[in-house]
This record gives sequence, C-alpha cells and structure tokens, in this order.
Amino acid sequence: MRVLKYAILGLLDKGRLSGYDITSKFKEEIGHFWSAKHSQIYPELKKLTEEGFVEYQIVIQGTKLEKKVYSITELGKTELHEWMNQYSPIPETQKDEFMLKAYFVSSMSPEEAKQLFEDQLEKRKQTVVFLEERFQEFEGKEEPISFSSPDFGHYLVLSRALEREKSYISWLERMIKRIGG
Repeated sequence: MRVLKYAILGLLDKGRLSGYDITSKFKEEIGHFWSAKHSQIYPELKKLTEEGFVEYQIVIQGTKLEKKVYSITELGKTELHEWMNQYSPIPETQKDEFMLKAYFVSSMSPEEAKQLFEDQLEKRKQTVVFLEERFQEFEGKEEPISFSSPDFGHYLVLSRALEREKSYISWLERMIKRIGG
C-alpha cells in the first residue's frame, strides 16, 4: 500500500499546495508521525496526477519562476475517503535507532551508555518544548477546538506527540538512574 499517496491526498484535501509546500508540511506538521523525503514526494505527485487523483496549475512566481500548484480531484477525494474508512492493524514495528542502540547497550561502558541516554533525553526535552509551543496555538483560542474545526486532526496528532515524548522522557530519566555511571 502506498501510504504516502494518502498523506499527500490528505494534505491536498485541506487546500492547494506546491510540491515545496507539501515537502514543508512533512518537515513540520506531519513529521511528528510520518516522514517522506523530497525525492519521494515528487514521483508520488506524478503518479497521483497520472491516476487522476490530483491535478495542477502552473503558476508564475516572481518574474519567471514557474511552479506547479496541486489540488485534489473528486476522484482523489473519493480515494482518500475510502482509505480513511479502512481500519488499519497496529504496525508490527516502529523503527527507532536509539532503541536499537539501547538493546545493544551492554557493548558500551556505563559512562558511554549514560552519555547516550542523556543526549537522547536532551533531544526529547527540546522536542517537548517545540510541541508545547505549537500546542499553545490551540489552547490559546477563545473557543476550545472541536471536531468541526479543520485543524482538529492537527490538534489530535500534537496532543499524542506530546504524550509520547513526555512518556519517553520519563522512561529515559528512570533508565539513566538505573545505568548509574
């Protein structure tokens, strides 16, 4: 299954975007739970166009620069909706390079292990600060965000990302104490 296809369709369902804009969304909002590289996005946009799920207009930016601005078609909306209504199994594994290193931690000295875990702890804390800043955009609004808001999905993902990172931090702190060193 080409999940990237549905990620792009979902983004375009929210509004028209250039390939650059889509790449930026993967670095910012979607990057908390799904990744795609620039080199994957453009071939997928080409396939989606060929399949009739998206279309584009060429827009002049500045005096000469042409860029394609993509939008979802009705066929693309139908395809996205059908995918959204399929229930997915829990993924078998989630790749986490740090956890792979943790599994092999006995190959390190306690000092090296502690340093590795402290580095990860610091990075996770920075991520929490970033996520909390983004989350405040929702919490600071006059009306609480509701299901009918176009940003409700972003709110859901941010709240889950915050919980995930805080839990990871708690685990790291406990393991650093256990490592000693």
